[in-house]
Amino acid sequence: MRHPLRIASALLLVLLLATAAAAQTTLWVTSQGATLKAEKKALSGTVATLTAGTALTVLETDAKWYRVTTPNGQQGWIYRGKVSDAPPAQEQSGSGGLFGAVTSSSIEAGAADTSRSIRGLSPETEQYANSAGSPQQNRDALDRLMALNVTAPELERFLQDGRIGEYAE
Repeated sequence: MRHPLRIASALLLVLLLATAAAAQTTLWVTSQGATLKAEKKALSGTVATLTAGTALTVLETDAKWYRVTTPNGQQGWIYRGKVSDAPPAQEQSGSGGLFGAVTSSSIEAGAADTSRSIRGLSPETEQYANSAGSPQQNRDALDRLMALNVTAPELERFLQDGRIGEYAE
């Protein structure tokens, strides 16, 4: 009769260890300006606005939300699409960013890269479009699309109206 008792004890130990490990899970904020909510609803009150790279300790999980604690002790809910289980990459410039700070992306974009959306296709993409025989009307449509400028409030309203992402309840 000792065998079932050993199995039950082992299972209890594994359960306790798994619970302790889950309580210590760390996630990192990936979206600049991500909001920590009072409830697991996108339209609930905002507890805090977080910067990309902030480490969060997971207290509880739900299908689309995590209840977390910030480094300064604030607790609330954050949408799963705003966090990652891997820390953000350090800046690759060799300096480690400003005072060693973590950056939200290792992608570096110069003025020439960022202005590309204003002037249309890059030379490489233009060359590919020519070799692939892409119709001019498709290129013109892409240029019109690239010229669109959507503000953060407009994007937020679009997500709410379409019930997309954290608004899909």
